[in-house]
Amino acid sequence: MSRAFVNEDAELPQPRLDFGLPPRGDRSYDAAAALVLLEGARDGHMASAEEATGYRWGDPHLHKHVERLLEKEQDKPEHEQDRRFMQMARRYLRFNPDE
Repeated sequence: MSRAFVNEDAELPQPRLDFGLPPRGDRSYDAAAALVLLEGARDGHMASAEEATGYRWGDPHLHKHVERLLEKEQDKPEHEQDRRFMQMARRYLRFNPDE
């Protein structure tokens, strides 16, 4: 086959990302999972974040943690705020996984 028809840029398997989550039974797991989902969405690693946490985007179980993270980010001085992170948090809170 001619090299002209070989896709050298074909998707290669991506290395598994380590999000540094605590053990699943740890009391802090859900808060850490919420952070991982928001950072994953912000950084373009949503599928990996969902796989790592076991939660789906918009899962209502994590809303209180996402709200807390959003408030914490909004409390920072404006020049230190991560606007994209805040946008992802607001989207998370509006998303309805049942639709």
